Amino acid sequence: YFFVFPAVFKFVAAYTPSGVQMATDIDKYLSFVLTLFLVFGLSFETPVVEMVLVRLGIVSIEKLREFRPYFIVIAFVIAAIVTPPDVISQFMLAVPMILLYEFGIFMSRYITPREKPTDTPPQ
Repeated sequence: YFFVFPAVFKFVAAYTPSGVQMATDIDKYLSFVLTLFLVFGLSFETPVVEMVLVRLGIVSIEKLREFRPYFIVIAFVIAAIVTPPDVISQFMLAVPMILLYEFGIFMSRYITPREKPTDTPPQ
């Protein structure tokens, strides 16, 4: 809240023509803030979802790495849909999503189910 919203509002206010007073509507403001809270909250669940899927054996770390380019595109599409039509707020949502995806891959290495070694007696 303290990082994203001041930057977004400063950017949007910069487009207000001179001589025109910017009038904010409380309903639109609350809708905007709650939407971004929801999206940012869900994006921070990305590493948890990745680690659970890896731990359950549904997805492998290699598959997550292969999916990386697609996730980058998906992150920017989601950011373009839920943020105002400016590049700054899109980057402020997409970049953390991508970093969290990478963090999830990194942390998944530590919880990957390991195969138990088969002890074969020497012959």
